Amino acid sequence: MNSEIVLEAKQLKKSYHKDRIEVPVLRGVDLQVQRGLVTALVGRSGSGKSTLMHLLAALDHPDDGEIFFCGEPIHNASRKRRDAYRNQNLGIIFQFYHLLPELSAIENVLAPLMISQSVLTYFKNRKAAKRHAELMLDRVGLLHRATHKPSEMSGGEMQRAAIARALMTKPSLLLADEPTGNLDTDTGREILSLLNTFNCDDGLSILMITHDDTIAENANQCYRMHDGQLATDPAKLHVA
Repeated sequence: MNSEIVLEAKQLKKSYHKDRIEVPVLRGVDLQVQRGLVTALVGRSGSGKSTLMHLLAALDHPDDGEIFFCGEPIHNASRKRRDAYRNQNLGIIFQFYHLLPELSAIENVLAPLMISQSVLTYFKNRKAAKRHAELMLDRVGLLHRATHKPSEMSGGEMQRAAIARALMTKPSLLLADEPTGNLDTDTGREILSLLNTFNCDDGLSILMITHDDTIAENANQCYRMHDGQLATDPAKLHVA
């Protein structure tokens, strides 16, 4: 097992305020995601899973604690560095897909490059970018739907397009927040199988947030969140 740590959180704390009342959400979270492995984070709704994901994705700041990506601190980085970390190193997929409704599948997949590059750079590289987008759609089994908009696709097809979009920039880590939560059981299994293929074939590191124990059963390592704290599952700590 490759024990290199790609993402690490140390004693993360986060609270929100309702009127004058402070509501603790994370109470000192320690977490490690090892390169090339699938890590599951399991917990009930409201346990703090999504708050933790937002911190790990540099979408929000912790009140206290540290976050490191490949040993580099992210929690106190500049906005420019945090944006670069998110755009270059991470892929993110959500339960509700978040595809742009006015764009076709291939245009949604191309969107990260359109956003991250200047107009001139994208224009110069547009043919190569389109070929890569078509390759990604083919890998997720959606090339035949390249010109279809989200309203013309099923939930499973929209999640496949979201996966292709998330992996378009070749990130080293994928954050998946309830990726099967809006899908039926059979379609959910297909999406998990697809993610496992990217993990096995490309060495993609995956942190999967879920409330479903059956999803965690296939992970290499597992954390369980309860009342804003994490506990490791000993049975999942040393699986190769």
